[in-house]
Amino acid sequence: MDLCAIVAGVLALVLYLNTLSADFAYDDSRAIVKNQDLLPETPLLDIFFDDFWGTPLTHSGSHKSYRPLCVLTFRLNYYLGELSPWGYHLGNAILHTVVTVLYTMLARKFLRYTFPTMIAGLLFASHPIHTEAVAGIVGRADVGACLFFILSFQCYMKYVEERDSEEERSKISEILYLVGTAVFTTASMLTKEQGVTVLGICVVYELFICHKITLYELFKIYKLPKLRKCLEGLIVLVLIGVSLVTFRMYFMGNKPPEFAPSDNPASDSDSIITRTLTFLLLPTYNFWILLCPRVLSFDWSMEAIPLVESLFDFRNLFSILFYCGLAYFVYHVICWIHRQSPPKAYMNGNGFSNHTIISNGKVAQTKSPKNFHNGTKHSSEVPGCLKSNVVTLNVIILSLALMVFPFILATNLFFYVGFVIAERVMYIPSMGYCMLVGHGAFILQRHFAVEDVRRKAVSVMFFTLIGSFSLKTILRNRDWQTEERLYQSGLSINPAKAWGNLANIYNGDGRLDDAEMAYRSALKYRGNMADVHYNLGILLQNQKRTEEAIESYKKAIHCRPRLSMAHLNLALIYADEGRSEEAEKTYHDCAGLDTSGLKDPRLHENTKISCLYNLGRLLADQDRTAEALAVYEDALRRRPDYYPPHSILNMQGESYVKNGEYDKAEKCYIEALKSKPDHIPAHLTMAKLFQKKNQNDIAEEWFLKAKNLTLRIHCSTITMCQFLLEKGRLTESADHYRRAVNKSPNEHELLFNAANALRQAEDNVGAEEFYRRAVALKPDSMNGLMNCGAMLHYNGKLEEAEDMYLRALKLKPDDEITKSNLAKLRMSMKASKP
Repeated sequence: MDLCAIVAGVLALVLYLNTLSADFAYDDSRAIVKNQDLLPETPLLDIFFDDFWGTPLTHSGSHKSYRPLCVLTFRLNYYLGELSPWGYHLGNAILHTVVTVLYTMLARKFLRYTFPTMIAGLLFASHPIHTEAVAGIVGRADVGACLFFILSFQCYMKYVEERDSEEERSKISEILYLVGTAVFTTASMLTKEQGVTVLGICVVYELFICHKITLYELFKIYKLPKLRKCLEGLIVLVLIGVSLVTFRMYFMGNKPPEFAPSDNPASDSDSIITRTLTFLLLPTYNFWILLCPRVLSFDWSMEAIPLVESLFDFRNLFSILFYCGLAYFVYHVICWIHRQSPPKAYMNGNGFSNHTIISNGKVAQTKSPKNFHNGTKHSSEVPGCLKSNVVTLNVIILSLALMVFPFILATNLFFYVGFVIAERVMYIPSMGYCMLVGHGAFILQRHFAVEDVRRKAVSVMFFTLIGSFSLKTILRNRDWQTEERLYQSGLSINPAKAWGNLANIYNGDGRLDDAEMAYRSALKYRGNMADVHYNLGILLQNQKRTEEAIESYKKAIHCRPRLSMAHLNLALIYADEGRSEEAEKTYHDCAGLDTSGLKDPRLHENTKISCLYNLGRLLADQDRTAEALAVYEDALRRRPDYYPPHSILNMQGESYVKNGEYDKAEKCYIEALKSKPDHIPAHLTMAKLFQKKNQNDIAEEWFLKAKNLTLRIHCSTITMCQFLLEKGRLTESADHYRRAVNKSPNEHELLFNAANALRQAEDNVGAEEFYRRAVALKPDSMNGLMNCGAMLHYNGKLEEAEDMYLRALKLKPDDEITKSNLAKLRMSMKASKP
């Protein structure tokens, strides 16, 4: 293997070793953690019908990002290590290393010499713009597509070499290389959409590098006898391209993806001037961060790059300079092709004269025929000039093609994309940039070939560049270690998105004050972020700041009327607050939402069914049993296949029990257990059903089944204890409660019920202990304070009992039982005084 490729590969691996300890970040959660296509129980074929995020491609909310081969590698990672991030990051680092090695070997074929090849390979290995593609696990799509991209291009190069060779060769080898081109192109596209653009690179290689076709000849290519062979390859490339694009469009449902306005603000603008000027500016920004990757960000959406809304915006100057420079560059390349285009008889498959020999990585010149003539120079002068000029021209053409063709799909030229700038999209185009820089370094070094000091200075300059890029990559990889660091690094670029994501991190870590500050900071920058309003509502709801939470949920719904989770949480708050009419209306609104075209359709559909489930419970609690049953029927009818029905069936059974329809209730419970055999509530309701039928032995069996299912869920134990209490088996009930409390010592309800059971079993000391513990856990529980006071009163601890009664009366001043107990207590205290 080429030494340059080995060195570049080692550098690529070393630079990304520090990512192995990183966690999942940003898009990784949705693409991996929440993607059901990675689970072993999901049919493998689903990968080929779902998008990158696990949504069916034909669904209106799909991103249409069809990358089944990449998802297949994620599934392999899940099989080997489930959701351990280490394995996913290792896979990305190894893949980047392999791509770097292959790229360096490809660069050698065009750059020829060791120095430019080394520069190009090391630059590709270390470029900081690659950190998002390698350190971010979802970037595997870009790295994997690049792998197959290179393999496809190399197969086509071998096909051309075999086809144009003057030696007698088997036609089979040509066919095999063409098949390899088709297979690897397909694999590249199925890893990421950009991969199909390798066909454009192959066309450029065929026409402008191998055959040096001029623009004049391009329109008459079918008439040129010397180029008829290349028509075979071009026709195959076109057929591959048409087939793949047709296949891709068919799987997309023949519809383009739909994105939120914040993902690509320019696409949502009504002004054609704004859209055009902004879309013209974005490639300029991408090229700049390729040249100078000083400022990088995990997200460039929203207002990270403000829209260009006027012809007088100074940023238009950058666009003008960029496109004028590009046009000037292309014009000179075309002119150069016209000047350097020799007869095909003197060209080999790489566009070099047949009298140019490659030996040990160096170009050697052989004697040229006497009649060689290119129309401008004497034959004795042409070969030496041709040697250097052709190499430079080939590198420029290929570099330009590599930078332009893979990037075309990100320009919004054919359809709107779901991002403003995405650094990982530059992974494949960066190959052209690195090759161009490598050749530029070689030209500079050759220019100073006589002056040894300056030549060494050129080498030092470029290796310093690689060193600085490596350092920047290492530092940027540290940002990807945790989500918190990643979002903090993006505060200066996209503060609204960064603050919103940071708030979620703080909330998950229990840093509630920091989380609230971050949510409100995000809303200062962008007040219409529905997700941030919704998440702030959850934070406030958990802090019992009910009215503020309601206001946040309402703002979330105002910003995004179809945000189903906000409707559900708002309705749940209304129900808890006893605002039944508002809760019922909100449940109905949520269940009737049109969720077509939304991201994550499974979540929204599940939420709508959850709304119906909770609406049924609300109606059942109001003894509107017939209406509740109708709602449950509606929920079961509308339920998607992936929504488990056991909870709905169980509640439907309870409603039938209220109506006295025991047989229908039993059928519901049986169906619930068929759906989820270990569903404890169904076991408990079945036990209660047999208890109502006075079949106590069978009821006890069902209670025991529920209890044995899990030791962590204590609701079954509580119900079992209550059953024993009702049957007068007080000691058994108290023993069950003691065991339950030992397993869950910090559950208030369990402690309170256990204290009641011990009191009935006349274990007054144990009852007092449990009442005290319950009050310590929940000091604002009026019933807990009153019962604890009564137990202390009974046990003769009168002063402590009085304190408990007074605390209870502060919470509920008009409670007659507590007043009566307090009066009796004070009479006892007076009587006990001498």
